[in-house]
Parts: sequence; C-alpha cells; structure tokens
Amino acid sequence: MSKALFAGSFDPLTNGHLDLIRRASKFTSEMVVGVISNPSKKPLFSEEERIAMIEEVCSDLDNVTVSSFSGLLADYVNDNGFDMVVRGLRSSTDFEYELQMAQINARLYRDDVETVFLMTDPKYSFVSSSLAKEVSSLGGDIEGLVPDCVLEAMNEKFRGGK
Repeated sequence: MSKALFAGSFDPLTNGHLDLIRRASKFTSEMVVGVISNPSKKPLFSEEERIAMIEEVCSDLDNVTVSSFSGLLADYVNDNGFDMVVRGLRSSTDFEYELQMAQINARLYRDDVETVFLMTDPKYSFVSSSLAKEVSSLGGDIEGLVPDCVLEAMNEKFRGGK
C-alpha cells in the first residue's frame, strides 16, 4: 500500500497537471493532490475554488483525493505518511529547480520518501499556470490547455462569463 503526493499551487490547474495526476495515480494505491496555500501570494482562485475544480476533473479517479496545506512540504509529507512525492518536469530548467528541492526535502523527510519525476507529455511542455492566466487575462484562447471547468471559471473571472 503506497501513498503519493502531487503538490502545487494549481492556480489554475492545467491539462499538464491533470495528465501528471492521471499517470501518477496508476503507480500508487492512494494519490493526494495537495493544494499549497501561500498567504503571501494573491491567487486568481481561492483555495476552495482550486480544490473544487481538481475534485471535479479527478472525480473518475477512485484513488485520488484533494487536500490543502501550508508551510513546508516536508512537514506535510512527514505528518501524513507519504512514501512518494511526484514532481513534473517540462524542461531542463524545471529539472535544476526540482532537483535542488528534492535534495533539501530528502534531508527533511523522517522516513523513506522517494521523489519521483515524471516528464510532461510533450503536448503540454510549454503550458504553465502563469502562462495560462496571462494569455486568458489578455483575451487569448486557452481552450485545450486547461480542463473545461477551469476554462469556464477563468472566463468568468476575466470576462464575466463571456
């Protein structure tokens, strides 16, 4: 029985995130999508909105649940008995950052916790939450880059539902 965590701000959840959740959920008996709450950031979507959207798009995945946390990732991992932390990689730039994070977290984990890197599907390799927000806020079309419910919520935020 294994328990994995895929953590991020998911502001908003992209189809790249969703692809990683779906793929990673096949490797573990329990997959938790952890929405990081950072009070110093001003997210587009509230924590509750992000959780609801992730729950909606993952409703067909029986072993996936969604929760939120703040503070150190390692503390959340230690306090909740995870054996695996899943991280997605889009490029070599992501790898450099994620490798440093995995190494410092490895020092902070109390138990045997593995960080597993999954390569992003090439069709989503250029997609980021920041880019999706920027393009959408300027009236650009991001259909296919984010799940439909996220697209609708972004249209509501930026264009009053148009």
